[in-house]
Formats: sequence, C-alpha cells, structure tokens
Amino acid sequence: MAFIPHTAEDVEQMLGAIGARSIEELFDEIPAAVRAGPLAGIPEPLGEMAVGRLMMERALADGMSSAFIGAGAYEHHIPAAVWQLATRGELYSAYTPYQAEASQGTLQIIYEFQTMIASLTGMQAANASLYDGASAFAEAVLMAVRINRRSRSQRILVPRTVHPHYRSVAHAITSYQGIRLEEVEYDSRTGRTPLAALAAFDGEDLAALAIQQPNFLGVLEDVDGLSEWARARAIPIIAVVNPISLALLKPPGAWRGAADIVVGEGQPLGVPLSSGGPYFGFMATRMEHVRQMPGRIVGRTVDLAGREGFTLTLQAREQHIRRGRATSNICTNQGLMVTAATVYLALMGPRGLKRVAASCHARAHELLDALTGIAGVRAAFTSPYFHEAVLKLDRPAGPLLAALARCDIVGGLDLAPHYPELGHALLTCATETKTSADIAAYAAALRAVLQDAQSAQHAPAA
Repeated sequence: MAFIPHTAEDVEQMLGAIGARSIEELFDEIPAAVRAGPLAGIPEPLGEMAVGRLMMERALADGMSSAFIGAGAYEHHIPAAVWQLATRGELYSAYTPYQAEASQGTLQIIYEFQTMIASLTGMQAANASLYDGASAFAEAVLMAVRINRRSRSQRILVPRTVHPHYRSVAHAITSYQGIRLEEVEYDSRTGRTPLAALAAFDGEDLAALAIQQPNFLGVLEDVDGLSEWARARAIPIIAVVNPISLALLKPPGAWRGAADIVVGEGQPLGVPLSSGGPYFGFMATRMEHVRQMPGRIVGRTVDLAGREGFTLTLQAREQHIRRGRATSNICTNQGLMVTAATVYLALMGPRGLKRVAASCHARAHELLDALTGIAGVRAAFTSPYFHEAVLKLDRPAGPLLAALARCDIVGGLDLAPHYPELGHALLTCATETKTSADIAAYAAALRAVLQDAQSAQHAPAA
C-alpha cells in the first residue's frame, strides 16, 4: 500500500474542486532553478515483505552483544504487555492533556505514575516527568535555590560521585544564572563521599547538598550521615536515585535527614536501550515545596455530580503563566515513556520490583566474584554496592574493551576520562537479564584477552 492512500480518482476529484489541472501546477510559483529534481541513489521501491527482510538483515549485521555496561542506562527485562499497551493508538499519539474532558485516560495514567513515584521515593508529591535524569538534576538545583530563601550564595555541594554527565548538564544549565556547583571529593578506598569532606564547608552559606544513591561508581553512600549533616544546618537535600534500587534501599524520604527533592532517570522502568534514547526524568518533593516544582502535576477530583475525574492541578511552566514567574521552560512531560513506566510498575507491583532489584544485586555480586578471580583484576572499593561496581585493571581499559567488543561483549565503561585518579578502572554492571552462562562467558573472554595481551607484551622482537 502506498504511503499516501489516495487513488488517482481521488486526486482528480480534489484537483477539479480547486481548479488545478495537475499536482505540478500547485508548485508553479517555485522557480525551476531551485527545485531539487530527482534524487540520486534511491533504490527501487520494495513491497512490505521485502522491506521487512531487508530491515532484519541490517539489524542482524549489528550483532547481538552481551552488555555489562550501566553508567546511568540499564538493560532490564520488559514484559511484552508494556509496549503492547503503550503503543495503542489512543496512547501512542496522545498529546499534552490540556482539555481534561477529552483526556481522562492520559490524565489518569500520569496521576498513577505520580502516585507510584511518590511511593517509591517516600515523598509527598511528584510531577508529570521531565526530559531525562540529567536535566531533572539541573531542574532540582534550580528548585533548591528557590526554596532556600535564607541562602544568598547559590552554592550547591555536588560530590564527584554524582554522575559526571548530570554534573555537566547541571553546570551548562545553571552556571549563567550565577549558581556554583562545588565539588566534594570521595574516599579512594571506599568510593564513598566521607563526612570529613563536608567538614570544610561547616559554617558556610550553602544552598543545597546533592547525594546520589547508589552513586555513579555503584557504591552505596552513607545517606543517613550525609543527609543528617545537611539537615542539621538547614541545607536542602537533593537526592539522585535509581528507581529499581528503591525496591530494596531506604527511600530518600526516610533518610535520617529526609531529602527535599528527589530526581532520577526513569529509563529502567520499562524503557528499552535504543541508541541513546528516549529517556525521561522524574522528580518528587515534599508538599511544602510543591509550588516550586517545575512541569505539571495531575490531580484527582470530583465533578458536580460527584464522579471521579482527573485534571491538570498545577502548571508552573512558562507556557501557562507569566514567563518571569515560571519555574521552568521545559515543554514536555515525556508522556509516552511515562505511560510505559506506569504499565511496567503496575505489572511488576511492589513484590515484582523487589525481585528484580534483588536479582540485579545477586548478579552483580556473581559478576564481581567471577571477574576478580582473574589475575590482573581486583575490586576497586570495599563498600557495598547495588548492581554495578568498579574494577581495577593492570593495564588500560580501552584496549581491553575493544578486544571484548570483538567477542560481542560490551564489557563496561572506561572511567579514565572521568576519574583519571583511579588509574586503569572499569565500571561494570549486571542486571536480572544476565545469566550465569553470560557471566562465565564474560569472565572467559576477559581472561583470554588479558592472556593474549600479556603474551604479546613478552613476545621477542622480530
């Protein structure tokens, strides 16, 4: 079937109705010299079956790598029902629900998403999502400055264990507004941000403290100690979290110094890895700060007849109120991703999500045990971790990763560009999608690659 389904008779009738002799006549005002003409290199058209075969051949050419890389984007099992439902026509093409009377289904999905995120994070309110985890963190920085009216410094303490991309995006978005992101060093033995690193800032004017749990290095931070330090000094706390981990870990709302703002990347909740996107960010907060939250909030209400309904309750963005009073200029709620995440969370339920998190944790320990049993490989840190960890190698990670890639294994992330002080360091990850056979295959490939590299190093010169 042609992309444009009009028959020749349909076209003839339309042209007759407007008094044109041909479609070409509709474009007679465009000079011939600026028209593109026929496109070169375009193959002959194919039927649906032939196109399907061609696309499958192209996809298979990419190979099927076994991925052991996380670093903010994670491979999880996605039940088939998630995208079967999310891509239904009434959801797939739905736009922003400005007209509540015509958007009850979309509004209810967003409301349920907000409820689930608030429950996961231990907070009182959540918004209808943001672009991604990095921009959500930047929005949290801006929000923290707004809610901390006592501070005049606009200084945000950001540990180096926070995702490097998040820090970079936040700097790009906030630096021209006079906000300073000040780095806090981590302990090279534990991979944690020690309380002693915060001591240097005692008595200073600070707008907020950011804490990532688990941190970018996979390590579990002392969130109670760090948050309690900030709470005792009336410094707002920004928590950056992995939503899957919250099925096992204490939510930020229950930290000893409870968080004020919680953000994170929602991709692990039913969104596949797709060559860099799309992703979506989530944000939750306390009710006292809700009017400083960017984006939209969907609420549940009743109509005059007492029937339940859903509506946009709060819209503090520049499209809806005076630009000078807007909290943000974000213009999307990533509704399709939120729909998938809502279906995923509803299907998994609390017990299912906890099983996923526990499986991730177990697989990561199995992976670390297998890889640190290889000569030249050891664990970088002594602290507990969730589902990724740092390995110290006896040679640069880059060439080893390239060699593993030739074995169809994505071995992890080379940390040298972000944490050069760690030396030859590799961030690896395992989720519930990995089997013992996958882990054994990775260990065997890494052992072989290291042995080949060692043999080449000691080979006599020709």
